[in-house]
Amino acid sequence: MKKRKYVILFMVCILLLLFSGCNKKDQSDKKNEGKDKTDNTKVTEAVKPSEGVSYKTGTYTGKAEGKDGQIEVEVTFNDTEITDIKVINQTETEGLGDEAINSIKDKVLKGQSLDVDAVSGATESSNGVLAAIEDAVKQAGGNVELLKDKEIAKEGEGKKEELTADVVVIGAGASGVSAAVSAADKGAKVIIIEKTAVIGGASNLSWAGKFYNSSAALDSGLKVEVEKEIADWIVNNHWRVDAAAIRQYVTKSGETYDWLAKKGYQTTFINFGGEQLHMLPAYDTRQKILRSMLEASVVKGGGQVLTETTGKKLLTNASGDVIGVSAQKADGTVVNITARSVVMATGGYAGNKEMVKELFGFEGINGGLGQNVGEGLKMAWAVGAKVPDNIGGQMLHQTLAKATANLKKEYSSFEASYPLMLAYLPNFMNVGPSGARFRDEAATLTAVAAANTSAFNGAYHMVIVSKSQLELLAKKGMSGVNAPALPGMPPEFYADFAKQFTLDNPWKDVEKVMDSMVANGDGYKGNTIEELAKNAGMDAETFKEAFENYTKATKTGVDTEFGKAKKYLLPMGEEGPFYAIVAQVNNLGSVGGLLVNTQFKVLNDDRAPIKGLYAVGLESEGVLFNDTYVGNGVGIGYSFTSGRLGGEDAAAYALSNK
Repeated sequence: MKKRKYVILFMVCILLLLFSGCNKKDQSDKKNEGKDKTDNTKVTEAVKPSEGVSYKTGTYTGKAEGKDGQIEVEVTFNDTEITDIKVINQTETEGLGDEAINSIKDKVLKGQSLDVDAVSGATESSNGVLAAIEDAVKQAGGNVELLKDKEIAKEGEGKKEELTADVVVIGAGASGVSAAVSAADKGAKVIIIEKTAVIGGASNLSWAGKFYNSSAALDSGLKVEVEKEIADWIVNNHWRVDAAAIRQYVTKSGETYDWLAKKGYQTTFINFGGEQLHMLPAYDTRQKILRSMLEASVVKGGGQVLTETTGKKLLTNASGDVIGVSAQKADGTVVNITARSVVMATGGYAGNKEMVKELFGFEGINGGLGQNVGEGLKMAWAVGAKVPDNIGGQMLHQTLAKATANLKKEYSSFEASYPLMLAYLPNFMNVGPSGARFRDEAATLTAVAAANTSAFNGAYHMVIVSKSQLELLAKKGMSGVNAPALPGMPPEFYADFAKQFTLDNPWKDVEKVMDSMVANGDGYKGNTIEELAKNAGMDAETFKEAFENYTKATKTGVDTEFGKAKKYLLPMGEEGPFYAIVAQVNNLGSVGGLLVNTQFKVLNDDRAPIKGLYAVGLESEGVLFNDTYVGNGVGIGYSFTSGRLGGEDAAAYALSNK
């Protein structure tokens, strides 16, 4: 509740445009310190000593870096075995990284081996806990290489299962769960499979969704003009969209708010500067609620929820109709599920760097789910699904500062976030890798504009800050540099320093922090402009010209290159040092990959439906956007809405063909 209050407070205060998805839930309270959580994987067999391995009896503390911070474990040994592993501190993403940690430790214990596969979607967290255990093994005098060489046999290797259902849903994120629940509610027997151990997917990381003209929005007095919204949407995407799909989402998403509420997934409406946004439930409750929804509908209706089960191939009949899926469990068991309808909800391919680069040319950060690597799309393409003409669109949103993670090892979260906050303010000069200025920096005030203008100019951009500007920050905080409002960062980024997150709070030790950023290799410094260009790898002449033009604009108050408003033209000063903050764009997910109609049936190259095949969520979202996502809250709003509607359509088809 405390976190929710901070979010609401700052949203009301700053009225900045945010986005549909955010990064991980803040966990600065070290929720696992002194505790040992377990997941559904139990160590049911007696451990067997690894031949030739011996240890110094005792308990040792191992440490290593995970995805979101340090992982610390206590590992207990007798002379031949690892007898216990306790996770005593970690800050990995709740519901994904933390569950991966517990899954990995249990597998190490059970197999007495370090040859353990990473948990899908949480590779960095998995590798982090393995490295921490390895650290403890070394301290105990164990042979690490021998433990890495000991293979753990997969219990299901060579086994097969045959299952039947009316509808099978592949992927248990927001769209997949919604599809499974709505299909089950229509009387279909549903089996939903999920490659990770986690239910909820990207919705576990998201902030808010948009449900147009929901009952809560209308009760508040805020109503969207539907026809204008649809018309503007179409124009803003250069008419290269499915107008019927847009109309369906805008006119039907409000019903999804009430549908979710009845299912126990209560979102909170917020008038966000005229935007109809709905905050999702508390982060630590979401997976439990979604599991309860599945239990009450899917399982109660005779279906199943299979986690750690990855779809491998769509099954078809002689006519090319899709009649099921072949999947594989984590233990190696092959599961063939025959069904009359198959719903693709596998979340796209943003975790596949090669695909993103090939289809979109983007080489930035994937802030979404690592397990979304495109295999669902490839399965559908293999049975004749059309590759859309606008393939490649991404959900580019937040700005990140490369320096943040390393600075948090030395400074408080507030201080470590200095470079990040500067990347969200319009008062500083922005340049691309070559040193050329590329935009009116007021674009930083809008998430989508900030992300796309940066991505168009390379994998990163740099924020140029001068000594005189840092001195103003040290004296008066952000008000000293005429910041128009608080940086429009995702709430998770500042939740643990919310009390310090004010415009007039002086930035203590700001120059020291910036020097640490440079020392860590996450930014650059130069006593002169020429030296900064050299150290940052910029073209010296290009940067010099850009700097001189920008300096002239700050003096005259007229930006002849980009038209930046005079109030944002903060003088640079003549004296060095000057700093370059490396800022990166965060990609929250791919958009599209399958072409669908308004019944969410997947279309083939002739734009005719492939019988039995449906798609919801991000993989079908390309019908709403041209070449990239430009929504605000649409990602999650559409996922729940498309899942709800698509599940009903899939059930109707399956039940009518019994």
